[in-house]
Order: sequence, then C-alpha cells, then structure tokens
Amino acid sequence: MNILEDLAARGLIADCTSRDGLGELLASESVTLYAGYDPTSASLHVGNLVPAIMQARLQRAGHRPIVVVGGATGMIGDPSGKSNERNLLDPDTLAHNLDGIRGQLSRLFGLEADRGAMIVNNADWFSSIGFLEFLRDAGKHLTINYMLAKDSVKSRLEGTSNPAGISYTEFSYMLLQAWDFVELYRRHGCRLQVGGSDQWGNITAGCELHRKLGGVPLYGLVAPLLLDSTGQKMGKTSTGERVWLDPALTPPFAFYQYWLNVADADAPRLLRMFSWRSLDELAELERVHVANPAARTAQKALAEDMTTWVHGADATARSLKVTNVLFGGSVEGLDDASLAPLHAAVEKKLDLPRAELDAGISIVDLLTRTGLATSRGEARRVVAGGGVYLNNNRVEASDLIVKPDHLATPSYVLLRTGKKTYAVVRVV
Repeated sequence: MNILEDLAARGLIADCTSRDGLGELLASESVTLYAGYDPTSASLHVGNLVPAIMQARLQRAGHRPIVVVGGATGMIGDPSGKSNERNLLDPDTLAHNLDGIRGQLSRLFGLEADRGAMIVNNADWFSSIGFLEFLRDAGKHLTINYMLAKDSVKSRLEGTSNPAGISYTEFSYMLLQAWDFVELYRRHGCRLQVGGSDQWGNITAGCELHRKLGGVPLYGLVAPLLLDSTGQKMGKTSTGERVWLDPALTPPFAFYQYWLNVADADAPRLLRMFSWRSLDELAELERVHVANPAARTAQKALAEDMTTWVHGADATARSLKVTNVLFGGSVEGLDDASLAPLHAAVEKKLDLPRAELDAGISIVDLLTRTGLATSRGEARRVVAGGGVYLNNNRVEASDLIVKPDHLATPSYVLLRTGKKTYAVVRVV
C-alpha cells in the first residue's frame, strides 16, 4: 500500500488537486510538503492534529515536512470557517504564540535537522515585500471572480451571522497564503501543501498562482475536518472548554479523558486517523469494539495512543493509573504527581489545612465541605446507605474521623459517592 492509499484507508483524504499526478510524484522521489499553523494562541488544539498527522505520516513514508508558522498571515486572520472578523495580533503576542506552538510541533513529528523537517516563519519573506511590489507580482494573477468563488469568501459574503461581510484585510488572506506556496517552492522545492478541508480554497489558490507564474505543478491534499458523528466540530469538552495540546492548559489526564469519552460511533474512525497502529490491528480492534461497545476497547486504545503521541508515554502511564482509580481501583502505589491531574480535573475539591487533618476531621464534615453532600444529615444518610468511599474503600460508619493515616498519598485524600462522583481533598 502506498502512502496515498494508506491515507485514504485511514480517512485522511477529503480532496486532492490531482490524485494520479501526486501519487506518481510521491512514488518517484522524496517530496517536500508543508502545512501552515496560524499563531492565534500560544498553544495548538486538537483540531490542529489533522494537518499534523498528515505531515507525520508523509514524513514516515520518506517525505520532508515543513511547518510554516504564520508570523505574517497571523497578523491578518484566516477567514476560512469563521463567521466574524478576527482580532489582529500585536507583535509581542504573536512572538509569544509562535514560541509556544513551535515546541509542540517539534514534539509531534520532530523538527530536528537529521529528520529532514524544518520550521519557517512566513514573516521572513513578507517583511521584505512592499505592497505595490506584491500587487504587481502576485495580485494581478488571481482575479476577483476566482477569489469570490471560494467557499471561505462566499460563506462570509452570504452569511447572515456577519452582515458586515468581509474586510479587504481578510479577503487578502487567500492571496498571501498562495504566495507562501510559491515562495516555499522557490526556497525549498516544496511541491505539496496539506491541511484540513476548510483550507481547500487557499491551497488551490497557491497551486493556481504558481501555474500562472509559469511554475511546475504544485499539489494540494486536504483531510476532512475533525467532526463527530453528529456533524459537530470536535475539540471541546462537555463544558465548552477547548482541548489544548499545552499541558498547562489541558492537563494530560484531561486530554486522555477527552479521547476516552468519545462516542462509540466515533472511536474506530478516530483511531484510523490518528493511531500509529497498523490497519490490520485497527480492524481487529474495531471488531472487538463493535462486538462489545460497553468495554470501550476502541476508546481506551485511542486515549492511550493520542496521549502518548502528544504528551509521551509517561503521561499516558500516569493517566492510566488515575483512570483506574476513577473506576474503583486501588490507590496503592500512587503518589502526589499521580493524583494531581485528578485534583485539577474534578469539580469538587477542597484544600484542607494539615493542622485540621492532624487533629482529625469527621467524614461528615468532609462530605459537606467538598460538596458531595448538601448537609450533614444528607452526609449521614449516604454513609448509612453504603454510598460513600474513602480512597475507594467503603466507609462503614458516619462517625469515622479522618486522620493522616487515611491519606492516599502524602497530600491527597480521595472521596467518592456512588459510582462516579469524586472529590479530591488536598492537604496544604
């Protein structure tokens, strides 16, 4: 199976400018390819993993990826998939964001010189081009009619959510990205641009501009957007928080849990897209998953594979330990570093002064102060009903006094009511 067939089998091809031509090129030589990442934040999010996995798979097939961070285009704003004008970034914010995503992309598929990958900033060439020069060399080759026909522009002009339409600033984005492709071919021999399907208009504009300039054929390859089985964009938690790649913004445990909780209908498809397992192994995983969805075999494999790729094997191991605790497993052998992600993830938590723990605090007080019970009376009733667990061990009596020897780790006590409602007490 060649690389295009592999990408197609994994659901990573939505469109291609010339499937036969690109296939022949990829089969005959090591091809330089690029994807652009706009630095609108100091961290990438899970939606950015679509172009990243395309680049990583092509890299493993012997091709050379270039990461383009939009130091110039990031100051403009890509209208693709947006209903409103984006805020422009000041130079300091832009530099901060560039530093953040550069390290993340390096971890995803390696930007070391010996692996052939590289990272460039399109400000390096746009900063030396004057406005009139750019209009003369690039602007005259793509007509307004051509640009208006692109979905990224048409949707903004016809959309009801933004009656103001689109500014000339964002309208020019397509031409700027097209020039990126031309410049990358001139500097690095880049023949292929990859991205999500929302970038199709911008990518094909680059191919067309290079053709108008008399250059060799350039190619575009786009993957489907990251949508769930209901057609909604993925990448946000149930509470509406975006899932970031920066562990300070989305802890690895929360990242792991995001993938562990995807719908049964989505897990096999996402595994094919993102997992480094063979297609045969994934087919067997899907067979097991379909036979017994309740076992969540596909989700477990997806969560492990995604967390390992983005955060490393150690983060995955820690997430597995904490997840086991969430399903009633033993806390034996855990340390503060293991339970810290759970403390960060749960809604119910309490910082308890160590002096209070040393003196002893009743389980009833802990249940009410953490919010696991609304009153002392309710706390006693839940204990009497056998529904309270301390470090996943059932509490037998409501007169239990919690002391330092009840700590699960040097700084944490784990409380649970019922099967899934947790609270974490941190001793400070």
